[in-house]
Amino acid sequence: MPIKYIPFIPEPIEGQAVLGNFNRILKYKGADDVSMVLQRGMPLYEMEKQETVGDNTDGNMVIRGECVSACAYLKAQGIQVDLVYIDPPFASGADYAKQVYIRRNPKVAEIIAQVGQDLPFEEFKAFEEKMYGDVWDKEKYLNWMYENLMAIKSIMSDTASIYVHLDWHIGHYVKILMDEIFGEDNLINEITWRRTFAHGDIGQGAEHLGRISDKILYYKLGTDFIFNYRFMPYDQEYIEKTFTHSDPDGRKWQSVSCTATGGAAKGNPYFEFLGVTRFWRFSKDRLEQMYAEGRIVQSKPGAVPRQKMYLDECEGIPLQDIWTDIAPVQGVATENYDYSTQKPEALLKRVLEVSSNEGMLVADFFGGSGVTAAVSAKLGRRFIHCDIGLNSIQTTRDRLKADGAAFDVLEIKDGVQLFRNPVQTMDKIKALIPGLKNEDSLDSFWEGAISDSKLGMVPVYVPNLMDSSSKLLDEVTMNRIIHQAIPELDGNVKKVIVYYIDITSEDEIRRFIKEDDSTAVEIELRDLKAVLDDVIIGDYAEFHTEERTDDLRGGWRVTVDKFLSDRVMGKIEEYNWKGQLNAGKKGFKPIEISEEGLELIEFLSLDCTAAAGEWHSDSEIKIDKLGYVIRNGSKTKTFWDGTITSDAKPLRLKIRNICGDETVWEIEL
Repeated sequence: MPIKYIPFIPEPIEGQAVLGNFNRILKYKGADDVSMVLQRGMPLYEMEKQETVGDNTDGNMVIRGECVSACAYLKAQGIQVDLVYIDPPFASGADYAKQVYIRRNPKVAEIIAQVGQDLPFEEFKAFEEKMYGDVWDKEKYLNWMYENLMAIKSIMSDTASIYVHLDWHIGHYVKILMDEIFGEDNLINEITWRRTFAHGDIGQGAEHLGRISDKILYYKLGTDFIFNYRFMPYDQEYIEKTFTHSDPDGRKWQSVSCTATGGAAKGNPYFEFLGVTRFWRFSKDRLEQMYAEGRIVQSKPGAVPRQKMYLDECEGIPLQDIWTDIAPVQGVATENYDYSTQKPEALLKRVLEVSSNEGMLVADFFGGSGVTAAVSAKLGRRFIHCDIGLNSIQTTRDRLKADGAAFDVLEIKDGVQLFRNPVQTMDKIKALIPGLKNEDSLDSFWEGAISDSKLGMVPVYVPNLMDSSSKLLDEVTMNRIIHQAIPELDGNVKKVIVYYIDITSEDEIRRFIKEDDSTAVEIELRDLKAVLDDVIIGDYAEFHTEERTDDLRGGWRVTVDKFLSDRVMGKIEEYNWKGQLNAGKKGFKPIEISEEGLELIEFLSLDCTAAAGEWHSDSEIKIDKLGYVIRNGSKTKTFWDGTITSDAKPLRLKIRNICGDETVWEIEL
């Protein structure tokens, strides 16, 4: 349960036209639900510190949790952000996955070292794992976005601005939300970013033009806001067309007018200069000085003098709202972290330079690969990275560590972090609910149904973990179930089952159901945590620890002898099974894991400071997909040999498998 609820804004929301534009124009479903959620406030949960990297005097945060809950925490702490960039799901209908690569067997690395040369490395063995599903009902998506945007607004400073990165699927609807939340007059720009040059699937037979751009909605919060004008360099074609003159020393220039439009009405001076009487852009003394410096040209006596504008003194073309010069992250780029929907650092660098100054606090509540936090650290800004997915937190944590940034890793204890990410948790939940099956006749509100010999079809509701407004079972959700979802069911339905992860008060909800006599359908409440309690188990490892005597520095060495992960092996078995079904497909090779299983390890860390509580990564190793070691953030060309070393006595060992699950063992010496 939440500790308490934090108001979205200081005053009550009574009388506010929540989603008014949608109500009037689209007769928008769900606006009443959003209104009730906003009146209730943002749920504040316990925040647990997982790790501190560096001294972190700036208070930088990497938070695992949902946007609304993170904003509740920030507001309770009195923290305000100066710039927000978010790249939320686009409601595109797509499922996003990451490639999970099997690492090189350390024994193979040992053979390579013995023969003194590299051996052929077979094609990367990998399988896909779902990260999240961007599959939304439009009304639910807009409810969810409205709540998130209201939460974000509540923790923005008076001079803050916000960038919301979307595409053609939903951007036009979200703009209406932004107009209502931040005000139509506070729209600064609608930026178009050309994210790619062409799509190979567009050609003969295609039914649409190539979709190569995203939209970024840029709003300010109030009258005063941070805005630093930026200029773009001239391209060569523009230079050749415009700067057509050169001085003897080769300096390029163009001639521009010295006269002023508007005349006396704009206060421009009127006088004679070089035989020409006009309104001028400069004073007479200034023009005469420029003439003496050789900066004024006159084609012939009596012609209107013009100013020399030198190329090397021009700042460039003022930044416009169409950005075509920033390329997407390429596969070979050093900043490529194999993260779906990853945005380039150059894009965030521009956003941060335009709308923030050094020392300001920048937040990204759908942080993904951590690009906003990484660029903030490099530009001297403080940062908050927030995401619900474990892969995002791990990718960002490792990325920032390699960059030498300092930060805290925090986790919101809201009951959602039951698995690696929401989509995997939802898949696991559906598989564990006894008898749950898809039922085409049911609305998408219901996850499916259970067949009962006496009651017939029993619809089942499961909270959508991507939607913060549905994960908490409160009177708002129960009101919707009773008055919207149940009335749309077949009249023969006698019972429904409602699962929850978090609940305001079970007694309160049961009393609410009892007091509402509008339905005769029985409503059974079930706690999802009871279903999942015995599911999440740690991996298994065998290892031994010894003092180092083969190195003058001394210290300790931990050698991993064996590693087993039922969850990863389940994924591999699924991949091999699907491959066997396509037996006719040439070239398919099943993934085989050695008896030791060390190919399933991606990351190791030793805590030499504390035997319990917050983690201290006193020594760490990450193995990249090629098998090379990244030691304490520094890349090497050394293959992993199955060990990790530390200068001090290790107390705990943490191992992260290639899918992202982390397990901790105490080290007994």
